[in-house]
Amino acid sequence: MDVDNQIAKLMVELSRSQDYEIGDGTTGVVVMAGAVLEQAERLLERGIHPIWIAEGYEMASRIAVEHLDHIAQKFDFGPTNIEPLVQTCMTTLSSKIVNRCKRPLAEIAVEAVLSVADLERKDVNLDLIKVEGKVGGKLEDTELVYGITVDKDMSHPQMPKKIEDAKIAILTCPFEPPKPKTKHKVDIDTVEKFQTLRQQEQKYFDDMVQKCKDVGATLVICQWGFDDEANHLLMHRNLPAVRWVGGVELELIAIATGGRIVPRFQELTPEKLGRAGLVREKSFGTTKDKMLYIEHCANSRAVTIFIRGGNKMMIEETKRSIHDALCDTSHKSPNS
Repeated sequence: MDVDNQIAKLMVELSRSQDYEIGDGTTGVVVMAGAVLEQAERLLERGIHPIWIAEGYEMASRIAVEHLDHIAQKFDFGPTNIEPLVQTCMTTLSSKIVNRCKRPLAEIAVEAVLSVADLERKDVNLDLIKVEGKVGGKLEDTELVYGITVDKDMSHPQMPKKIEDAKIAILTCPFEPPKPKTKHKVDIDTVEKFQTLRQQEQKYFDDMVQKCKDVGATLVICQWGFDDEANHLLMHRNLPAVRWVGGVELELIAIATGGRIVPRFQELTPEKLGRAGLVREKSFGTTKDKMLYIEHCANSRAVTIFIRGGNKMMIEETKRSIHDALCDTSHKSPNS
């Protein structure tokens, strides 16, 4: 909102500060400040100086904080007793557009925070929690993925959709024969020459696939694409592959799985493979939308909250609500 009134600008800043510090209660602080200003107006009408009114509010604030310490109730929680945290999250989500699903969403938020929290140090790294969304389905289909999601699918429809104890080769080199740096021209005027060229290309593909198999890879994730021949050969040699994965996603997969990004096939070694407990491709309803789930990664406790909704506005609103719930949960340390 474009606000011109000076007092209204202060209210906006107040709400923004509340969101930055706590992550929730932005509406509450504005309502509270409005009620306090309303009472201050009556005191001004009686001729009391604004400085005295401000000092009075400071005193009242200290008394209120002391009173909160007296009436506060302590509760214990842990991995086996999450109900107090769920109740806190449900309170946060009650005022949001997602309040009809507040219980399941609250449980997802709590489980996500506990998955990445260090309870001994009372520390929560919210950067390990990714909140992703995809239009389609209903809000009740929102789920917690113990890993990361990639908006890609297997390169061939007949490749396995589920790989357990996956060893992942993360490549930035294409599955194709090397190309000359200069202009070139190949004259093929006989069947024999064509067969020779085809056999040479197939040998390149064979060598590339064999190098991946030799180091023990059970899944190849490639930044670049590959043609139908390479795709068919990968499927035939029982080596699932994912192509056209972006650089940012590739780095995220490498960090989560403990793998190394390999720029050349000659540098591929077993030590550079990433590891994940489960890699699966999931289809959504009758649409052709598919996503790749990489779960139980070896080197990370990162989790993903995957939100479904009927339209983009619903998903964005749910993302904001989930963010507030995560902030609320992460601020609750043991015995507080």
